[in-house]
Amino acid sequence: MIILSPQTVANPGALETRSLPKKIIGRVQILPRGATLGTWLRLLFEMQFLRYCAALFPFLVPILISRDLALPVMQAPLAMILVIGVIELKVLRLSDSARTRLMPEEEADRTLDAFSFRAKSLLRRIAARRGIAEGDLRLVAEQSELARVAPLTFVSVQSAAPSPHIVPLDPEDQDILNTLFDDTLTERDLHRAQLRKEEHIQDVTIEAAGVSAHARLSAWMDENAAEA
Repeated sequence: MIILSPQTVANPGALETRSLPKKIIGRVQILPRGATLGTWLRLLFEMQFLRYCAALFPFLVPILISRDLALPVMQAPLAMILVIGVIELKVLRLSDSARTRLMPEEEADRTLDAFSFRAKSLLRRIAARRGIAEGDLRLVAEQSELARVAPLTFVSVQSAAPSPHIVPLDPEDQDILNTLFDDTLTERDLHRAQLRKEEHIQDVTIEAAGVSAHARLSAWMDENAAEA
């Protein structure tokens, strides 16, 4: 999971938006701070151009072996398109029948409901500790549509007040978001449910004014306890 915030990426300008929810995958390239090698490799794999190059690499091998094979290889564009199509549409994505076999629709609905319930709870905690009392907060989780690979998940808190933006998150806010997934609800669980439903983004919204006084008092007490 990659948390999106001006504090967590090296190119915060990529987070600017005029509408909500702000979508990332296939639109902008994110440079997360402190990302592991595995995360960088997964981000590179998401780049369509690099996947095309990898799919066409076998066609380059004969050319490297013998220049005489260059012309026949370059005259086979249909074969290249076919290879790319098979990998992109059959290997990395699921057909309608494969999505149906992935999990029962009722199970996918339960997974998405559990995610929504948990997301609202985290949003209320963030609103309470930051003293946000007006407008709305949205927890947006966007995942790659590619199947059979490790899920790529971008999570952000977004708001339309005073204008559409991705909310800056301090370390405490990030710690709260890091509890979004655990053993009972994993990134892969959400990914499978979204593949089953043909959805790739979850947008959960709360009204900040609806956060209870009890939640705000609890957040205030936690903050003072941490300072003490």
